[in-house]
Amino acid sequence: MSTKEQHNEAAEAAEEVVSAEQSEQANEETVNESIEEDARYAELVKLAEENQQRFLRAQADFDNFRRRTLKEKEELGQYASMKLISELLPVVDNFERAVAAASVNGDFDSLAKGVDIIFRQLEQTLGQEGLKAMNVVGEPFNPEFHQAIMTVESDEYEEGIIVEEVQKGYILKEKVLRPAMVKVSS
Repeated sequence: MSTKEQHNEAAEAAEEVVSAEQSEQANEETVNESIEEDARYAELVKLAEENQQRFLRAQADFDNFRRRTLKEKEELGQYASMKLISELLPVVDNFERAVAAASVNGDFDSLAKGVDIIFRQLEQTLGQEGLKAMNVVGEPFNPEFHQAIMTVESDEYEEGIIVEEVQKGYILKEKVLRPAMVKVSS
C-alpha cells in the first residue's frame, strides 16, 4: 500500500474516531438534556397534581358553602316571623284574660276598656317592628299609597284630594304594606 493510501486510511480512521467521540458527546448531551427534561416533566406533573388537588378542595369548599347558605336561607324563611310572634304572645295572653274576665263578671265596660288597652299594646308592638298607619284624609291622591274606590263631590276639598278613608293603609318601614282605600273628591 502506498503512503498516500495509508495516510488516507489513517485520516479516515481519525475522522471515524473524532466522529465517534462527537457522537458520544452528542449522546451524552442528549442523555443530559433528556434527564433534565425528565426532571422538568416530573416537576410539572407534580405541580399539575397539586393544582388539581387545590382545585378539587376549592370546589368541595364551594359546594359545602352553597349547601350551607341554602340551608340557612330555608331556615330563615321558616323562622323569620318567630321574633314578631314571640312579641305578640303577650297580646294574645291579655286577650284571653280579658275574655275570661268578661265571661265570669259580665262587666262589658271593663271588657271594652281592656280591649282598648290591648289594642294599644298591639299597635305599640307592631310600631316597634316598623309598622305605621297612613294618615290620608286631606292629602292629595297618590296611586302608590292609595286605592280610590269612588269619587265624590266636595265643596270642602279641591279636586284630587282624599275626602274619606274607608280602610286604613299601612307602611312597613319604607314600603307600602297595604294601600289605604279612599274616596277622592272630584
